[in-house]
Amino acid sequence: MRLKIALRGNLIIQTTKSAFGCFVVLSYIIFIVLFLIIGISMMFGAPESITNLLQIIAAWSSTFAFIILFKKIYPGLRLKDFVKQQFAPKVKFSVLSSVFILQIIIIGITIFLLSTSTTSTEGAAISYTSMGILSLVFFDQFVRGPLGEELGWRGYALNELQKKHSPLSAAFIIGVLWGFWHMPLWFASGYTGIDLIKYIVLFMIGIISFSIIVTLFYNLNNNLLIPIVAHQIFNFSLVIIRGDLLDILVYVMLFYFVVALLFVVINPKHILYKKSI
Repeated sequence: MRLKIALRGNLIIQTTKSAFGCFVVLSYIIFIVLFLIIGISMMFGAPESITNLLQIIAAWSSTFAFIILFKKIYPGLRLKDFVKQQFAPKVKFSVLSSVFILQIIIIGITIFLLSTSTTSTEGAAISYTSMGILSLVFFDQFVRGPLGEELGWRGYALNELQKKHSPLSAAFIIGVLWGFWHMPLWFASGYTGIDLIKYIVLFMIGIISFSIIVTLFYNLNNNLLIPIVAHQIFNFSLVIIRGDLLDILVYVMLFYFVVALLFVVINPKHILYKKSI
């Protein structure tokens, strides 16, 4: 009986390892294929509404990959029940408010520095002043960002990695994988040469730093709402701050890097270095 249980346990572990790799590869493949379809549709003059819809669908590639592999990863568990589990823990106001305030401070400092910089747009502030447009932009960023990405990358992948690695190591791995998943967007940014290299470097620094920060706060609450909110503020800030995108990235991404570095050194409540589950 013990031998059977041991063999079954080893089989589940091997299946999970294989499933994680499949999840990453499938997420990349789905995103790249959809990205190519978007490019082709634009070449043939497809309506903007169609290309926008395709972009939203592409942003959900990690969720699609997770759904496709779900039965292999969690045999016997219903997807609906898994999703409910991700939001089951009571949201801690202290954690949620800390995430919100931290990111608002970064946005505020960035706007101030851009406003006083001679190399940036004079009087840099918010790109949109109408509440109606701001609401539409907010919803658009939510649908094509955290709503479609967090279930796969954090709800599954991060939690899975933390079974074998420390939260810090898992956060770094997810940051790298998640960052390179965005690769097609780098070459659609319009940047070339040194500017493209600068864009990629800043992007990866910011995305890995964000992954570390959000992992710390996520582990303090274990509710997927925390990374969803953090991700939404992160994306939304890059859209609404007026100024040259590279200038914005210099401030925003480096601020996230500094905060992540402080958290790694201070390690609040010993979250980042806890032993694997």
